[in-house]
Amino acid sequence: MVIGVMQIEIDIPGAGCLKDKRRVIRSVKDACHRHHIVSVAEVSALDVWNRSVLGVSIVSNSGMIVAQTLDRVLERIRSGYDCEIIDTHREFVRMEDLAGSPAIDSEQIDREMLAHAEGVL
Repeated sequence: MVIGVMQIEIDIPGAGCLKDKRRVIRSVKDACHRHHIVSVAEVSALDVWNRSVLGVSIVSNSGMIVAQTLDRVLERIRSGYDCEIIDTHREFVRMEDLAGSPAIDSEQIDREMLAHAEGVL
């Protein structure tokens, strides 16, 4: 199994307010998910009206498929939306590489999710 993650920093020059930014971001996220079956989320610069950082992820059994899909996502964003790509960063992780990772503390994750749901975080 191969996991691909990509961070895309974009500038939205035509956005005059957060509503304009959110319209562009929603359009990008929906199209990327629909056409490329990837997960997309705005991960940073949430309150900056003319800039955004998107996180994109995909899982496949082929590293080539992951790389090609992330390339197509970038090309879609470059060619079809009211935004400009400023910077990108991508990482690939194979399941075998995670085998030596420390065990996940599921109880800690549960506590953090509960605290977030209750508005503590």
